[in-house]
Amino acid sequence: MQALSRSRADAWRFYTWNLGLPLLCAALVFLMFDMTRIDIAFSDLFYDPVSQTFPLDQSHLFEKITHKWARIIPDWTGEAAVIGLLLSFLWPLFKGERRGRGQALLEKLRVAPLLRFTARHRRDFLFVVVAFALCTGAIHFLKSHTSVYCPVETTQYAGKIEHKEWYQNFELLKTAGDGRCWPGGHASGGFTLLALYFVARRYRWRHAKALLHGPLLLGFVYGTTRVLQGWHYMSHTFWAGIVVWLVCLLTALLFYGRERLEQPLLKHSGPERAGTLVSN
Repeated sequence: MQALSRSRADAWRFYTWNLGLPLLCAALVFLMFDMTRIDIAFSDLFYDPVSQTFPLDQSHLFEKITHKWARIIPDWTGEAAVIGLLLSFLWPLFKGERRGRGQALLEKLRVAPLLRFTARHRRDFLFVVVAFALCTGAIHFLKSHTSVYCPVETTQYAGKIEHKEWYQNFELLKTAGDGRCWPGGHASGGFTLLALYFVARRYRWRHAKALLHGPLLLGFVYGTTRVLQGWHYMSHTFWAGIVVWLVCLLTALLFYGRERLEQPLLKHSGPERAGTLVSN
């Protein structure tokens, strides 16, 4: 009875922080931004009414550093996860006595440790690939089914389209229009790295919080730079973070289960020791 009560308390605590808090943030963002003109007031700070432009949108260097080069981190992470997943299927092919020569050759070439590592963490690589894909899919779905236009495209900032909030255009079963600005796609690229946090939680790695704070910071930096250029409102970044978190959470629950994710982090352990606690 006591164990059951403790289990319920742990579940309540887990879902309060990981599901309840993001939903509370969603309610606050909706009330504070979508129902007010704070977004426009913030963007007005970076708009030049004389030239009718966002000056930073005209800077090619700023665009290259904050938009094009910034994609490298999430892109390379996703590509590494795909490569790791594919490699994870190679090592099992060399198991068994008859394939001893193949293993010896791999050991000689010094690739055996890498193949063993990928095979041992196949579920983790698959989780990252699936989480990235689902996050991207969710963001694109919301973009096409809300048809929100970016600030520079609206009459508010010398554009041609009337500004509307996402809930004014929302269509569940069909494309709402040509607008593709809500939630923030660039910000979501940084936030998708939150998938790595859930992998770290699975192994109770003591540095897991760094993989929580890092992607959150990266996503906000990505999103804010686009706000400075007039290609997003600030709330678009918050919504991107909320959507990505919820998708990563639900995917992690499917792959790992709540019991593993809610375990306290180890105080004195490296990834090698933590990795031995959970088998694939």
